[in-house]
Amino acid sequence: MNAIQPVDATSRIASLDVMRGFSLLGILIVNMIAFHSPMYYYDPYTWWGDTANRTVYWWIDVFAQASFYPLFSMMFGYGLAIQYRRSVEKGSNFMPFAIKRLLILLGIGIIHAFVIWSGDILISYAVVGLLLIWMLKLDGKWLLILGLILFLLPQVLLSGIMILASFIDPTGITYFSAPQAIQSSIEAYGSGSIQAIFEQRTSDWMYANSPAAFVTLMITILPLMMIGAGVSKLGLLEKAKEKKKMLWTIALITLTAALALKTAPYWGEQNLAYVFIQDFVGGPILSMSYMALIALYMTGEKRAALLRPIAQVGRMSLTNYLMQSIIGTLIFYNYGLGLYGEVNLSTSVLLALGIFVIQVILSELWLAKYKRGPMETLWRRLSYGKM
Repeated sequence: MNAIQPVDATSRIASLDVMRGFSLLGILIVNMIAFHSPMYYYDPYTWWGDTANRTVYWWIDVFAQASFYPLFSMMFGYGLAIQYRRSVEKGSNFMPFAIKRLLILLGIGIIHAFVIWSGDILISYAVVGLLLIWMLKLDGKWLLILGLILFLLPQVLLSGIMILASFIDPTGITYFSAPQAIQSSIEAYGSGSIQAIFEQRTSDWMYANSPAAFVTLMITILPLMMIGAGVSKLGLLEKAKEKKKMLWTIALITLTAALALKTAPYWGEQNLAYVFIQDFVGGPILSMSYMALIALYMTGEKRAALLRPIAQVGRMSLTNYLMQSIIGTLIFYNYGLGLYGEVNLSTSVLLALGIFVIQVILSELWLAKYKRGPMETLWRRLSYGKM
């Protein structure tokens, strides 16, 4: 979130904003599926297995699913490290201010999760951010190394256990559908009252954030934020022109590995072991290749200028993230157009692209007049304790 580091436009890192904006597009494409269908409760490989949707789902599953929130997580850690560095340079006390800002973000996330949409990520970012700020005194290399270790060790171990379990009992970790929960979601969001939608939204959040799911998310997001903070303290985005060879190496290695891992569920039986590998190992690795490729692309001034509209969206990342949820639920929930369960994936992607184009235009218009987005301004003013 760019408001975690309120700086003037001339001091901003353009590639950082582009990565945020690029992340928001990918996140929206994935989230649109959850906006219009009971995604938590069905097997997507059979639900979207018909001819019209199969190919579209493959592209989303391989190139977008679980690959953009990790990129956003790394950028979140990057921004926190920048703010920490600037507070040290100014001799100010970083910790109390950072804690206050993250608690405010937690409050925004709670409102978002229970009033707008259950798939909120801000709560997780705020909670993990509160852990990360105590690590920011570490050297950039140590943050990067420890982050990579903490990311790889548990994911590889869990992947091995799940693959072994799939050989011992192939039916034990297969996808399952919950017909009653599916029907409840369709009735609540498609034709239910505001109270019914609120109750279903709360139920969805509780289901998606069970203790096991929350712990899994924590052991994924914290290392990614540490990696982002380490990259920030080493100034690798600022030094991209000097580090082209290293960035190309990272991009090629991670892209090759990620594509192999992200297609894991399509190797054979689509059970939870291969889905875990795809999402929790392949997804973050693909996000690292995206980060390296964007950094490389942004080393050319003319090329960087072409991505300015996406950077503008990234500058207003908190505002645009919340706007996506508001627009998505208004399109599909009964208090809006009531189209829940009535669109295919192709329409979903086209809607996501249309919404993003609108956000590009609105961000450009807004930032032509104001320094930061409306939610970024609110977050900053609440953090400073004055309106």
